[in-house]
Amino acid sequence: MSAVYEVIWEPEALRQAERLAKNDPSGVRQVFTAVDRLARDPRPRGAFGSADLLRIHVGPYRVLYEISAHRIRVSVIHLGRLA
Repeated sequence: MSAVYEVIWEPEALRQAERLAKNDPSGVRQVFTAVDRLARDPRPRGAFGSADLLRIHVGPYRVLYEISAHRIRVSVIHLGRLA
């Protein structure tokens, strides 16, 4: 069984989620669900970037996150909406 990663939302990413949730609460809920899944699979199919700095798309949103194998942690750095 592989390790389960701790998922951390950086304060700025949480502020971005709060702002975006005002206009699209269900879309942001989908983002949180997808991010929660990163705990078991931090490099899901469709994720792209470098070995430790990745991005996933969830509907119109993009999530930038960093993986730390040393700490077994996924840190969400940025949440944005595609144009």
